[in-house]
Amino acid sequence: MPTFTALTTLEGRASAEALAEAMERLNPEPTGVGMIEVGDDSGVFEIGGYFTEPPDLVALALLAAAWKARPFAVSELPETDWVAHVRRELAPVVAGRFFVYGSHDADKVPQGVVPLAIDAAMAFGTGHHGTTQGCLIALDRLAAGGFIGTKVADIGCGTAVLAMAAAMIWPDAQVLASDIDEVAVETAGANLGFNGIEGRIICITCAGFDHPQLAEAAPYDLIFANILKGPLLDLAADMRRNTAPDGYLILSGILNTQADEVIGTYQGEGFALVEQDKLGEWSTLTLQKSAR
Repeated sequence: MPTFTALTTLEGRASAEALAEAMERLNPEPTGVGMIEVGDDSGVFEIGGYFTEPPDLVALALLAAAWKARPFAVSELPETDWVAHVRRELAPVVAGRFFVYGSHDADKVPQGVVPLAIDAAMAFGTGHHGTTQGCLIALDRLAAGGFIGTKVADIGCGTAVLAMAAAMIWPDAQVLASDIDEVAVETAGANLGFNGIEGRIICITCAGFDHPQLAEAAPYDLIFANILKGPLLDLAADMRRNTAPDGYLILSGILNTQADEVIGTYQGEGFALVEQDKLGEWSTLTLQKSAR
């Protein structure tokens, strides 16, 4: 089945959100509409729609004019077997004691590692991005130093690879994983089955800490948040409220150029920087909350 894309850019979050909402009412309807800021804090947003039949070019032109956006660029994407593509491209990843692999590489798992199976069809949170690797390396270092997590939260969990890593090395830990995306939470639940740890992690759909189960389990002695700079800054006060004294945060999704701002914000909430790991252009921060 062919796929068509229609992409544009415009200034202002409110206008971008309104345009994205208007696109959802097009006929033929898009199968999905997405919005992303082009560059951090730029104020310029890209809006994209995906269609299974050619979109109405006149309607798109009228929308662009109405919202003062650039003319839509419409393209037809070639048909691709994405599962086969991912299987070819994603080799297993080693991060400290952790070995992250797709089901197609189950015969490559070596002895003496903590294996984390991620279905190759699930393209986000596979462990191949520098941010996920950085979080796993930071977790491995904490555990090697004698830290034992008893209550762990993975905020913005994606495939829940970080939550699973914690659950595997600390079988008695209470681990919760949350994501704002229902598909991500379903994916996380499926991955628990792939790894034989059904029931070991509570998977929740919510934004940030906004769920009764997350509130009931707090405070946590370890919280992962591999998201983006903006949400990390917005969550700083909630992180303080939900972290136990002497508890740790492992934060990522942060460009190296953004790290100082995130560190400064969290220091203002009573956290001290323990370690900054850089993988390529991405930083992973390990911070510890003051016991006071």
